[in-house]
Amino acid sequence: MKSGLIQELSDAIGSANVISGEGLNERYIHIWKMDQPLLAVAAVLPRSTEHVSAVMKICFAYDQKVVVHGGLTNLVGSTETDGDEVVISLEKLNQIEELDEKSRTITAQAGVILEQVQLACSEKELLFPLNFGAKGSAQIGGVISTNAGGLRVFKYGMTRNLVLGLEVVLADGTIISSLKKIIKDNSAYDLKHMFIGSEGTLGIITKAVLKLSEAPKSRTSAFVAIDDYEHVISFLKHMDSGLAGTLSGYELIWGHTYKVMTTPPAQMRPPIPHGHSYYVLLESHGADVEKDTAVMEALLESALEKGLIEDAAIASNEADLTWFWTIREDVHVFVSQANHDQHFDISLPLPLIGNVLERISKNLYELPDVEVVFIFGHVADGNIHLVVGKRIQSDELIHAINEVIYSELQPIGGSISAEHGIGNHKKAYLHYSRSTAEIELMKTLKKSLDPKLLLNRGKVIDV
Repeated sequence: MKSGLIQELSDAIGSANVISGEGLNERYIHIWKMDQPLLAVAAVLPRSTEHVSAVMKICFAYDQKVVVHGGLTNLVGSTETDGDEVVISLEKLNQIEELDEKSRTITAQAGVILEQVQLACSEKELLFPLNFGAKGSAQIGGVISTNAGGLRVFKYGMTRNLVLGLEVVLADGTIISSLKKIIKDNSAYDLKHMFIGSEGTLGIITKAVLKLSEAPKSRTSAFVAIDDYEHVISFLKHMDSGLAGTLSGYELIWGHTYKVMTTPPAQMRPPIPHGHSYYVLLESHGADVEKDTAVMEALLESALEKGLIEDAAIASNEADLTWFWTIREDVHVFVSQANHDQHFDISLPLPLIGNVLERISKNLYELPDVEVVFIFGHVADGNIHLVVGKRIQSDELIHAINEVIYSELQPIGGSISAEHGIGNHKKAYLHYSRSTAEIELMKTLKKSLDPKLLLNRGKVIDV
């Protein structure tokens, strides 16, 4: 059966685009696991939507399970394989098909790297605002499939808010193409939203039309120190009000995490001294560097006078901007100091973050074999990240840590995943964020669009 399947795939899209046998040893399931060969029946590298459709028609006929691979940067096991799947890698779907300056849209294939989209837009003085640390590896299809967030969600929204049109291949090979450039389209169901954030379980995204904005003429950033979480919230209101809608980022770093990020072996020095409870990195987008800097300075001075912040440093040039944001984006600094690191991206109401995270941190440190807890996040949109380091790696400890964190979220209407998705690793905890009725509706939708359960089977929900 496998030989017949592989031959049909080779006939359909060309043998050069089908990898099997020892060739799979050069492939992997994640960029952090490049030393582990891919377990799969075969890996196929389609070069068009029509290729993806042909592959899925064959897999549908063979009842062959499929796992979709993009940039392999996900953190929840969405690209893991058991060895009996065909892997569809979208890396060869890597063309930007159009950048329409008048419509302020870009049409990109699923395998285009996020940073390539950003650079292409920048050349035309346009902005695709989605931004996060893995921008140099993450592919547009994966970004959309996980509804990625990042550093500018507060102003521009999640990926969902930036997608105008999609082309998708269903489990039976049917192509659903709606590559519209319009913002308003209220003609019945908005089908693209079924696939955004579905982690490849409902269809394979092959192409997208993305919404752009005019590029800002200025970026103004500052680091501030705060000793009381209530002031973190008050300072956010102070700055958002004073900046009149131009606040584009508001990142919070807990004191211990900031110290590790700005102390050797970390490469970056601290913009303001260690010793405070919280550090906020904020950014505004504007049109006049001098005026915008003056407004930022005046607001920081006012915040100091009101006692909202303890200290502040403003970026005075491009080098300072790079310095400040490199500190925030270089999470590998503390990941390297967290043995058997376990990652979280929870979401919770802003006013509760301080107390809830203090309690979570305390409870984590009371678990045997937990060594260190690093906390930071996009606090303006309620998204907090934790990285937990452990002395040992065991299923029991992983589950205990998950329970400490996730059990806090259900009573307060929080979420176990703000932006990374569910995949394999969070599936058992989905009930902390979704009701039984919601999960049953998800199962109904899955079985309707993928009746043979071929697409990323076992990911997100069990059907």
